[in-house]
Amino acid sequence: MNLAMDETHRETPVPLVHRVAVLALPGVPPFELGIPPRVFGSAEDAGGRPLYEVTVCTADGAAVMTDAGFVVQPAAGPEALDAADTVVVPPTHAMPELAHGGPLPPEVAAAIARIRPGTRLVSICSGSYVLAAAGLLDGRPATTHWNLAPEFRQAYPEVKVDDEVLFVDDGDVLTSAGVAAGVDLCLHIVRRDHGAAVANRAARLCVVPPWRDGGQAQFIDRPVPEPTLASTTATRAWALEHLGEPLTLGRLAEHARMSLRSFTRRFRDEVGMTPGQWLTAQRLDLAKQLLETTDLPIDLVAHRAGIGSGNSLRAHMRTAFGVSPAAYRRAFGASDTAGTAGLAGAAGAAGAGGVAGTAGAAGTGGVAGTGGVAGAVEPAR
Repeated sequence: MNLAMDETHRETPVPLVHRVAVLALPGVPPFELGIPPRVFGSAEDAGGRPLYEVTVCTADGAAVMTDAGFVVQPAAGPEALDAADTVVVPPTHAMPELAHGGPLPPEVAAAIARIRPGTRLVSICSGSYVLAAAGLLDGRPATTHWNLAPEFRQAYPEVKVDDEVLFVDDGDVLTSAGVAAGVDLCLHIVRRDHGAAVANRAARLCVVPPWRDGGQAQFIDRPVPEPTLASTTATRAWALEHLGEPLTLGRLAEHARMSLRSFTRRFRDEVGMTPGQWLTAQRLDLAKQLLETTDLPIDLVAHRAGIGSGNSLRAHMRTAFGVSPAAYRRAFGASDTAGTAGLAGAAGAAGAGGVAGTAGAAGTGGVAGTGGVAGAVEPAR
């Protein structure tokens, strides 16, 4: 599925220093509030220069009480929203009226109204309630904490909620699932703006994986599997080392020493998607990595990633990312040493209307993951 952006927009360079405003509201959890400054503050170009300028602000410039019982003094008031290129809204636990579709407090509504048209909007966890209450998610795909999804759907029926993913990228509006999924979303934004190499280094500095396997679905309360059941972890790690080879469902199940049915069921329970969807995502990610870091011909990139021909890779990348391999290489190739040529939306798509962050290689093989790509290179079903 393609992102709702044209190719010209995708190849528009990101400003050298991108201004990020983080709106701290009363009752903000300190962990989520600290995610954007930490992740974006760890993103640097090849010369070690910061790529983002992050400012924590409040709706009225005053200090706010966190839900942990201490006060946060912001660096700025709502004026920081006026010039921001990206605005991030962490969750708040002090606005219960939003859970029932109630209005924003006047000072918060006034602060949100200061954001310029075209500014990228980001929410972490239940920060999605703030964007929804402002009408900024109407008709758009979004996510929130899985435990809040039923309540969120009822309060904001105009929003297309997907509670099985870690984040949703709908171009200029991005929303994350609960708590630590904010880290995944911020790293995705860095990757989208500056490529996998910059995002991977930021992840290493934050001591987190550049991408987490699976989606939010794996954290939803479900019956605990029998402890005697085997895991597919080792087979996934093995598959990452053999992406250029034919990997049928039968071969994967044989490696895991399971029946086809047991392997498929267990894989989906652990990862939140089918083996074919996961394998597709990994192959496309490897192709992206090769396009970024080598000058190999497109046909050879396709072969090494297990996608077949160059024409096949072109078709699959346009389906999944809305961009050709050549355009992706121009934006993120090794020649872009400053890391400033952005390719908006260069992550995988899952579901209607946006990019869902649901799959990827966590630590094994150094492959930066991409969300649940459907309909491309799925030999294992």
